[in-house]
Amino acid sequence: MQIIGLCRFSFPAEGGFQVEHETLEDRIAYLYSPSRMEERLRHFECICLPGLKAQTDPRFTFLVLVGEAMPRPYLDRLQALLRDFPQARIVSRPPGPHRQVCQQVINAARDMSQPCLQFRHDDDDAVAVGFVEELRTAALDISALRAKHRLVALDWNRGYVARPDAEGICAEPCVTPFWGVAQAVAIAPGVRQSIMNFGHNKLLQFMPTLSFTDRPMYLRGHNDHNDSRQKAHVRPISLPRLDAAGEAEMKRLFAIDADHVRRVFAPAAAT
Repeated sequence: MQIIGLCRFSFPAEGGFQVEHETLEDRIAYLYSPSRMEERLRHFECICLPGLKAQTDPRFTFLVLVGEAMPRPYLDRLQALLRDFPQARIVSRPPGPHRQVCQQVINAARDMSQPCLQFRHDDDDAVAVGFVEELRTAALDISALRAKHRLVALDWNRGYVARPDAEGICAEPCVTPFWGVAQAVAIAPGVRQSIMNFGHNKLLQFMPTLSFTDRPMYLRGHNDHNDSRQKAHVRPISLPRLDAAGEAEMKRLFAIDADHVRRVFAPAAAT
């Protein structure tokens, strides 16, 4: 069964952001500002990619959607980070309607005659190294349900919220349903709708959904450039710093290396 993940890496879409901009030019300037891009690349390298590269089931495709206007130095760095990740493919598109562009990108990578499992993934989030394997197994377990419905959502709701910095990782466990990470939609053959046609917290309004709470399956990144944190009156979250045992657990679950985090987020490395 084909499995496709989509990551929008600073793609200047029309819509798709909780904080709007007056013009497309304003959005592009915001997305590609040096301080923001440096942060996105650090999170992508240290948080997002390790678990994906270490998946116990490597049979998936990971699409990284970028804008055609992405400055060349950032695109070069992105390509370098993906060089040892054969499942990853950078897809460049001009600005366009958010849901429409994402749907087109995913469907271009699909075999439309076959069922497809799709997951969305932000560049500062992580999934457990067994996510793809668990997703494939769960989809096979619900074959009868999938045969009756065009779309079925699967949501793993136990994980961590975390913030990396120059001293390591601050994190705490949480259970949050339909948060958009470690979440997938099983799509029947011939159906052109994609996971990106629906808000991640609204899937249960449009299709049968299954929730899994038995094990941690995600790490939700928390940082100053989260789209959801750009609104006024958003309160900061205080997260405890992980000790050595906690850091070892992050490596076991998500392949996130706290020493690598410290190196990449060190002030000298960030300039």
